Amino acid sequence: MKGYGWGAASVVLVTCAQLLMKWGMMQLPLFSLPALSMTLLAGYIAPLSAVICGVFAYALSMMCWFFALRQLPLNRAYPLLSISYALVYLAAVILPWFNESLHWLKTVGTLCILLGIWLIYSKPEGIKRLKAK
Repeated sequence: MKGYGWGAASVVLVTCAQLLMKWGMMQLPLFSLPALSMTLLAGYIAPLSAVICGVFAYALSMMCWFFALRQLPLNRAYPLLSISYALVYLAAVILPWFNESLHWLKTVGTLCILLGIWLIYSKPEGIKRLKAK
């Protein structure tokens, strides 16, 4: 069970990383390298902090993922990552500052991802009986 906890932590962190970086990048203007200056960057401390926190959340997510991989077989661990796609879509639709629309095709696609995860993790009764023999 410990491996699933690490996997869940990785999924939550990568979801937060995506949302933080998206929000931060939406707030920043397009920069050119010659035009960068500390005074220009100082006016965008909150968005830059969000992007930096997002990168840090990615790093923490990778550490959690390493621990999950130590304790879970890859065919059980890897599908967990797909949950983050559904969580990011749901958060982007619900949180008003992302202004993303709810569309039935995107929702069906997200539900297909979740159905696939459920199918991978469910064991049909017939397989359980075969293994018991």
